[in-house]
Amino acid sequence: QVQLVESGGGLVQAGGSLRLSCALSGGTFTVYTMGWFRQAPGKEREFVSGISWSAGITLYGDSVKGRFTIARDNAKNTVYLQMNSLKPEDTAVYYCAADRNLRRAVLSTKSVYDYWGQGTQVTVSS
Repeated sequence: QVQLVESGGGLVQAGGSLRLSCALSGGTFTVYTMGWFRQAPGKEREFVSGISWSAGITLYGDSVKGRFTIARDNAKNTVYLQMNSLKPEDTAVYYCAADRNLRRAVLSTKSVYDYWGQGTQVTVSS
């Protein structure tokens, strides 16, 4: 059974940084496309970033381009999200997700992701 466990969330002031981690167990991490999504209260879950199985392709949501960086370590079955220049509007629960289909692209659609973590809260104070 595939499990995803996020960590690294917390409270940070605007302009600060956080690094989220997501560790996968029970599956073949090396072939999964990995994604990060977030959901703020009263809003839809939105795509933040994704990375292909080889790390050769990355994709970012418009609101985080230039501030967030996604990376993966296949030896550790872990994907990371480095978040810099954080803004209050980045406050949300951040979810890690895995797309088990071997693809040549990173997709931002929630429905293509097969496995989800429980989420980690990120709060950015102004």
